[in-house]
Amino acid sequence: MRSILLLGAGRSASSLLKYLIDHAKAQEWHITVAERDIALATRLTQGSEEVAKAVELDATDAKKRAALIATHDLVISMLPAFMHMDVLKDCLRLKKNVITPSYVPDALWPLDAEFKKAGLIVLNEMGVDPGIDHMSAMRILDDLRSKGATMEAFESYCGGLVAPESDDNPWGYKFSWNPRNVVLAGQGNAAKYIHNGELKYIPYHKLYQHTTRVQLTDLGSFDGYANRDSLKYREPYGISDIPTMKRGTLRKGGYCEAWDAFVQLGCTEDGFAMELPATATWADYVLSFLPEEATKENLHVSLANYLGIAPDGPVIKRLHWLGLFGNGAIGKAGLSPAATLQRLLEKKWQLGPDDKDMLVMWHRFRYSLDGGSKELQASLVVKGLNTTYTAMAQTVGLPMGIAAKLLLNGRISDRGVLLPLKPELYDPILNELASLGIAFTEREEAL
Repeated sequence: MRSILLLGAGRSASSLLKYLIDHAKAQEWHITVAERDIALATRLTQGSEEVAKAVELDATDAKKRAALIATHDLVISMLPAFMHMDVLKDCLRLKKNVITPSYVPDALWPLDAEFKKAGLIVLNEMGVDPGIDHMSAMRILDDLRSKGATMEAFESYCGGLVAPESDDNPWGYKFSWNPRNVVLAGQGNAAKYIHNGELKYIPYHKLYQHTTRVQLTDLGSFDGYANRDSLKYREPYGISDIPTMKRGTLRKGGYCEAWDAFVQLGCTEDGFAMELPATATWADYVLSFLPEEATKENLHVSLANYLGIAPDGPVIKRLHWLGLFGNGAIGKAGLSPAATLQRLLEKKWQLGPDDKDMLVMWHRFRYSLDGGSKELQASLVVKGLNTTYTAMAQTVGLPMGIAAKLLLNGRISDRGVLLPLKPELYDPILNELASLGIAFTEREEAL
C-alpha cells in the first residue's frame, strides 16, 4: 500500500482527487486530503472512506505539516504557489517525492543537486498552464525535429474561460480558479518574449494594451496577452535559436481593453490598504483614484476623460455592469485596492449553479522543411462537467494524477527538479488524457 498526501482541496483539486480515488484500489493507494476547510475535504472524500480520509490542517503550521508529510510516500501540493517552498524543503528533509502544478520557484533550482543526491523526484509545472502546454508543445516539437524541420516560430496561448452557453455577461468571463491570481495577473516582472529575432519587454502597466488576436474555428476570436517570461523556455524546449517565441493568456475579445482601465486607475494595486470605510460605495472607490476635479456626478464621464476613452463605449459599459458607478457598499474596510476589487468580482463573475467553464489552449508552429515553409496549429477545448468538476479542475488535476501513477510505479527515471518535457512523461500522460477526452486537434498547411 502506497500513501499519497494531497495538500489543499481548493477549486482545482476535485478532478485530481476523483482520479486518485478511482484508481486507489487497483494501484493500492491510500489518500489523505489535508485541508484547512475540513468540511470541503470531507465532502470530496465522502463515500470513499475505504481509500481516502480528510484531515484538518493549517498548512502554515510547520510542525503539523511536516508530521503529515513524514507518514506519506508522495506529496501533491495544491496549496497557493507562495507556500510551495516550505513544502518542498520539508520533502527534501523527510525524503519524500513531490508534485506541484505551479511554476518552479527560483529558490528551488539551487536545491536540485540535493534532491538528486537524495534520489527524489520534484515534478513541477504539472497542471495545465504550466503543464499540458509544455507536454503538448514538446511532443510536436520533438516530432518536427525528428523529420528534420527547422523551427521559425512558436506561439502558445491558454485561457480559463466560460463556456459559450454560460457566457451571459459583457466581460465574457467567470472565475474557475483562484480569483486573487486573476486580479493580480501579470504583476511583478515585465512580460518577455522574442519576435523576429528582436527581444520584447512589456511592463505591467502596458500589458493589456499589447494583445494578439487569436481566431479559433467554432469559437470565434480571442485576445491574447503575453504571459511572464517566454524566453526562459527556449533552452528547455530545445529551440534556443528560434526567432519568435511567445507564451500568453487568452481572454474573450474586449476583456483586456476593459481590464486595462483597472490597471491604469490603480485598482489592481496590492501593496497598500485603502482607508475607505466599509460603507463606502463603489462610486467612492472609483472616485478615490481620479483627480481632484472629478465628482460623483457623471462619474463615468470623468473616468472616461481621465482614461481617454469614449464615455459611451464598451469599456465604460463593462464597468457599469459591474456596478462601479453605483451606490452598492464595498462591504469591508482596510483591504488593498486589488482585494477590494476582488470582492466585487467574486460576486459578479461567479459561476452559476448550472454554468460550465471552458479551457482553451492554442499552439502555432512555423517551420521550414524540405525547402518549404509550413504552419501547424494545435488547439484544445475542454468544457467543465459542472461547477465542481470544472474544465480547469480536469486539466489541472488529471495530469498530476497520471503523473502520480507513473511516479509511484517507478516509470520516471530522472531525479531532481523536473519539468514534463521528455517523452517518458509527456507520451503516457497525453495518451491517457486523450482517452479521457482531453485531446488536441491539429491543422497543418503550407505557407
